[in-house]
Amino acid sequence: MIFHQIADGGCQSYLIGCPATCAAALIDPALGQADRYLGIAAREGLRIRTIIETHTHADHFSAARDLGERLGIPVIMHRNAPAPHVGMRVEDGQLIVVGDLRLKVLHTPGHTRDSMCLHAGDRVFTGDTLLIGGTGRTDLPTGDPDQLHDSLFGKLLTLPPETRVYPAHDYEERSHSSIGAEIETNPRLQKRDRAEFVEMMRGLNLSAPTHLTEALRTNMSGGKTVRQLLAEAAADIPFVSLDELAARLGQKRNDFVILDVRERDAYAAAHIPGARHLARGQLELKVDHTFPDPDLEILTVCELGKISTLAAATLRQLGFRRAVALDGGMKGWREQGYPIDAGEDPALLI
Repeated sequence: MIFHQIADGGCQSYLIGCPATCAAALIDPALGQADRYLGIAAREGLRIRTIIETHTHADHFSAARDLGERLGIPVIMHRNAPAPHVGMRVEDGQLIVVGDLRLKVLHTPGHTRDSMCLHAGDRVFTGDTLLIGGTGRTDLPTGDPDQLHDSLFGKLLTLPPETRVYPAHDYEERSHSSIGAEIETNPRLQKRDRAEFVEMMRGLNLSAPTHLTEALRTNMSGGKTVRQLLAEAAADIPFVSLDELAARLGQKRNDFVILDVRERDAYAAAHIPGARHLARGQLELKVDHTFPDPDLEILTVCELGKISTLAAATLRQLGFRRAVALDGGMKGWREQGYPIDAGEDPALLI
């Protein structure tokens, strides 16, 4: 087996390949590492044939949908997975074929109802069911400590003790463990009695993962993250630097307008001299009445440069071919000491 473990913070992804056929599978890919996976596969002479998710992730953004569409390959998950972009749904005991490799599906609900582990020869990919020195939490949507007890003690821990354990997360830079080592040293596995185990899991009182709701929304629905939307918008528009805008302020050009898309109170508190105001939420509804010339160069401005990027991309989609965004936003403008006006001139409000 060709084997690569790819860390993204505490998240662990795995690229496994068949040397004989050059077919490969990608397990639990993270959104920020997509190009890295493709680079590793190309270097090894592998072709990724399938993407496998061990469960619906709540603590990071999955690259499964994007890579599946990009490569034209199926995303594989357990049949209980809610994501609509899953191309192959599997069940307990079934095999996933990757060239000459065989990955046996072990349905292990508890962390989530769609959790599964993948047993391949001398190793098992445990997702968030079993971690090194811990287990997956059971207090997030579809988690169940009773089911986790069954999945661990009735199934996963019955594998040979020398079986290597490769989890979907580890925050202490450990690459792997083994079934035997976890049975012996994992604190949570010392509570073998069901009632004691359930009580322990329900009393962990863990903090919610960062980006919990956004991660669940995107991973369950196949929707896009805010970061993806911003990246796509930024790829479609040019930007104007702070010093370039400062040099333009005194030119009084008829084909150029600064459009502040923040809320009105933020505009009134401080804005670039001469900037007109149109809140982002009203942009599509009012821009045609205000700017009938699609060849006008509209420079959008917000506080940090994110909303203005989305606004400029929207203007381009509407036909304003010269829409651009300020690089650095009002925050950068203030920090550089450029001139600022305050208050509300009715002539500048849209």
